[in-house]
Amino acid sequence: MDSLTELNYKKLLNACFKVHKALGPGLLESSYELCLAYELQKSGLRIATQVPMPILYEEVKLDAGYRIDLLVENSIVVEIKAVEEFHPVHLAQILTYLKLSGNRLGLLVNFNVGLLKNGIKRVIL
Repeated sequence: MDSLTELNYKKLLNACFKVHKALGPGLLESSYELCLAYELQKSGLRIATQVPMPILYEEVKLDAGYRIDLLVENSIVVEIKAVEEFHPVHLAQILTYLKLSGNRLGLLVNFNVGLLKNGIKRVIL
């Protein structure tokens, strides 16, 4: 990973911790997404929210309703959760988004935990 991507990743982590400290667990994913997007924009990062992720089937792009929660600097895929714990399907989801988007770095974040460090999973394809 290049130094610019690493710096952006650190800014992303800092923003996640700031949002979790301010809001705590127990809210909807959409609340965390909005606040995290705001924090990332404040830190100078370019972000896109709810990015459509079509699937390619028989060389045809189909909109199957998949959306990346946040795409940071067009290179880091962020999947936000507010669940009791991660399940294998959550990891499969972000891996699929990485494959479909052509990106290699992802962050799976579960805001519904007491300590956010227990709710973060870095995913590299």
